[in-house]
Amino acid sequence: MSKTLAACFVAAIAFAAVPALAQTAKPAPAAASAPAPAAEDKYVGYYYPKPTTTESYTSPMQTIAGAERAQRVQFVTVVSQGTIQSAYRVPYAVFVKGEKAEKLIIVGLQPGEMSSVFRIRAILANMTTMSRLSPFFQERTVAEDANFFDLLKLLGFTQLTVTDGDKLAYQVSIK
Repeated sequence: MSKTLAACFVAAIAFAAVPALAQTAKPAPAAASAPAPAAEDKYVGYYYPKPTTTESYTSPMQTIAGAERAQRVQFVTVVSQGTIQSAYRVPYAVFVKGEKAEKLIIVGLQPGEMSSVFRIRAILANMTTMSRLSPFFQERTVAEDANFFDLLKLLGFTQLTVTDGDKLAYQVSIK
């Protein structure tokens, strides 16, 4: 990731910050489950294909007080602005959906960049790294134990969907 994108990501985390106490519990690993029926997800077929892999992640974090729709939209707006203004073409787009902007969607823009669950998880690992650099994340977690899913939980996101923009969709329910 470029320094500009990382700086924008860190700024987005700080910008979305609202006061909360630090939390120190260790995260639980994501558990794989069967894909949700497409009828339950109105974004299937429009923003991404039916999820090919679904997981449930139970975070030890509590959503921070005051983390509402506006903060999630601001967070994603700043992250998206960073990708748009990057010195190079970032291979994905980031946006929110849902009545409460509780669903984060990441769509691959270049063929092959997110062509497997493993590549998607690698991008999420990079997002964990960027998250850990932010004062917001460091003040509210034990940064080396927390991950990007925990950041999403802190901000009140309940679902993350990452897709290659073609055939693959990886969806995580965040609890």
